[in-house]
Amino acid sequence: MAYQSIEVRKLTPTIGAEIYGVDLAKPLGNQQFQEVHDALMENLVIFFRDQEMTIDQHKDFGRRFGPLHVHPNAPIAIPEHPEILVIKADEKSKRVAGEEWHTDVSCDLEPPMGSILYMTEVPPDGGGDTLFANMYRAYETLSEPIKKMLTGLSALHDSSKAHYYRVKANDRDEMKFPNAEHPVVRTHPVTGKQALFVNRGFTLRIPQLKKHESDALLEMLYRHLETPEFQCRFKWQKNSVAFWDNRSTQHHAMFDYFPHRRYGHRVTICGDKPFYRAA
Repeated sequence: MAYQSIEVRKLTPTIGAEIYGVDLAKPLGNQQFQEVHDALMENLVIFFRDQEMTIDQHKDFGRRFGPLHVHPNAPIAIPEHPEILVIKADEKSKRVAGEEWHTDVSCDLEPPMGSILYMTEVPPDGGGDTLFANMYRAYETLSEPIKKMLTGLSALHDSSKAHYYRVKANDRDEMKFPNAEHPVVRTHPVTGKQALFVNRGFTLRIPQLKKHESDALLEMLYRHLETPEFQCRFKWQKNSVAFWDNRSTQHHAMFDYFPHRRYGHRVTICGDKPFYRAA
């Protein structure tokens, strides 16, 4: 794809690209917005270096792509900005969010379309990379009998699986944990491509199957979607930004930098209800 207002440098042939020639602190013109959107659709996750944004500018960039999502379980760290999810780890952290492969908030009835993470502090000696995986490729590389079996199956996604540990014990009885049932294979509403849509973080079971069948099938799919050839790995620098399509990717945050500090803000863009439409 030819771009006129931005420069796109692919990280791998399968997924990921760095974008140059964009200042995210300034409103995007219509052409530049369209080309950033097209680059996201083509590469599934895009990265920007050396950006300096205020919280309001971060939110404004996200809103160009849709209304902003408020996380159902994460604490609101900045009361005047409930749409901001603070991503933080330091010498007190025993674990961090996103340490296993997942799709953001797939437990919602309408999971987010994408997330934009702006990292302002990174560990001094490296570490804290984020891995992203292409769920189109995860589906495309399944055998035809497995694809046929998955057609018509759905999966239950539950927030309590991913977020229960993050809530203080005395708050858990009052906390609502969203859950939803989505097709195991979803059709992307923009590209029309099929993507695998189950993940270790939120998916509980496939209700059409017996428990042992569901467990075995999900474990096989999890191992398959974690295939290295489906992935790219992003090395964060101060003031880097990652923008991923939550409908066609999964990601995994490395926690290999303890006791150093890593800090950033994330905005998440509302999405729509997953569906399956035969090609």
